[in-house]
Amino acid sequence: MAVPYGTRFEAAFDQVFPMGALMVGEVAPDMEYMSQEDKARGKQAKQKIDERSGKRQWKVVVTDPSAEKERDASVTVTVLADVQPVPPHAVQVMPGVEVRPVAFEGLTVEPRVMGDRFKYQGFTIRATGIASLQAGTPPKRENKPAGQQGQSEQKTAA
Repeated sequence: MAVPYGTRFEAAFDQVFPMGALMVGEVAPDMEYMSQEDKARGKQAKQKIDERSGKRQWKVVVTDPSAEKERDASVTVTVLADVQPVPPHAVQVMPGVEVRPVAFEGLTVEPRVMGDRFKYQGFTIRATGIASLQAGTPPKRENKPAGQQGQSEQKTAA
């Protein structure tokens, strides 16, 4: 069975971020690459548009506390929306340090080969919206009968 390149798989928030996600920084437009020559010519950068939905792309950098590898601890989620999403209010964890516990709606993942010198399996993560996740409140979990493993549990057991 061949899966076409660019296939996006729907995923539940707690499958992708089992311990939740902490937003770092602000929501920023995802801009197209511009060469130095184009910049020198005075060409204006354009915001990327999702080829499937036709919506603008916005980047959100989050920290994944459940990441097993250092390279997976910081994740960029692309939010597809006509207007810039408004993130939830920040929570101060210590003086001068604020985080935003977030949840993503309409999450999809797309498998990709990543890395420059050493290749590895990675994912492009997209969402249709940002929601508030209360600090100290674990993400919703699906109740599963004893003996059945979730997808994230299977990944660590292999």
